[in-house]
Amino acid sequence: MELVKLTGDNLEQEHICCAISNNKDIQVMSKKRWLKERLEEGLVFLKGDVRGKCFIEYIPAEYAWAPIDAEGYMYINCLWVSGRFKGHGYANLLLEACVEDSKAKGKKGLMLLSSQKKRGFLSDPQYMRYKGFKTADTADPYFELLYLPFEEGAGRPQFRSTVRGHKNMPKGFVLYYTNQCPFTAKYVPVLEDMAKARNAVFQAVHIQTREDAQNAPSPFTTFSLFCDGQFVTHEILSEKRFEKILVSKGL
Repeated sequence: MELVKLTGDNLEQEHICCAISNNKDIQVMSKKRWLKERLEEGLVFLKGDVRGKCFIEYIPAEYAWAPIDAEGYMYINCLWVSGRFKGHGYANLLLEACVEDSKAKGKKGLMLLSSQKKRGFLSDPQYMRYKGFKTADTADPYFELLYLPFEEGAGRPQFRSTVRGHKNMPKGFVLYYTNQCPFTAKYVPVLEDMAKARNAVFQAVHIQTREDAQNAPSPFTTFSLFCDGQFVTHEILSEKRFEKILVSKGL
């Protein structure tokens, strides 16, 4: 498999793997707009030359849309290989390309967001530990910041204090999200409409700057739902799953 690197010149033509291929779809449009702005900050989107989920996306930690302190590291936003592309060593190929590129750029190491067990939208902890990653920091209820230092003595990345407490969060549902994942463009309006129909207090906070993302209350800024100051989920919800949550809250 050949690897293709997205650039400002080929972004509009290339399939971005995790969303449908029609460039006029709101999911594709929002993701490509977000990518275009990040490319200028050193983001790398490397994909297999296929139409499917086989890619890695990473960015210098100083520009990562995450509440972390990790100067000199490279932050992996997403490593995703699924479907018929699994089991062929493509994840290894993508990760090795990221390591090589990051070392060439003088980075201290890699890091990414995972969890205590495998969860949707987060890196598989078993695979990452097999590849040498270890825990740098943790945050409730289950987030783990994993890192792979390239040399002895490299500083340990950590979460910012903003993820530690949510005492001042408004009552009701509060959803923090970005356009880093194309699926938020589709599902956030759906969830807003469902909450409105149930007269549920619901506030969607669209994080639109790196600075706001780096001071967010959840390690996963792509999508994090709270209710009455308590974390509910980081997984982008379908109508059926949000329906269950609403019912559980008596709505």
